[in-house]
Amino acid sequence: MTNDEDLESGLPIRLLHDRVLVRMEGSEGERRSTAGIVIPATAAVGKRLAWAAAVAVGPNVRSIVSGDRVLFDPDDRSEVELHGRGYVLLRERDVHAVAAERVEPDSTGLYL
Repeated sequence: MTNDEDLESGLPIRLLHDRVLVRMEGSEGERRSTAGIVIPATAAVGKRLAWAAAVAVGPNVRSIVSGDRVLFDPDDRSEVELHGRGYVLLRERDVHAVAAERVEPDSTGLYL
């Protein structure tokens, strides 16, 4: 299942099992602090998680739908290029958090 216009313009794609296809938000280079200070890509920082937008999910994914923002570790990722655009392929278990309108404030996100 996919909502991304770039994916729909080419060959259809169907993810299998618990896979999540995401598109990175912003650039992976320079970033800006909340105070407006530009931090170069070469600056050493501790382990930093990244946000991305889910554009397609496999049939066994239970907590994520297309359009959700997901938080994951960018060091543990598989990159793929589809129709000239870069994406990241993750397993649902590699996603640390989901940000979406439908998420309830007191929900733990744990599988029971």
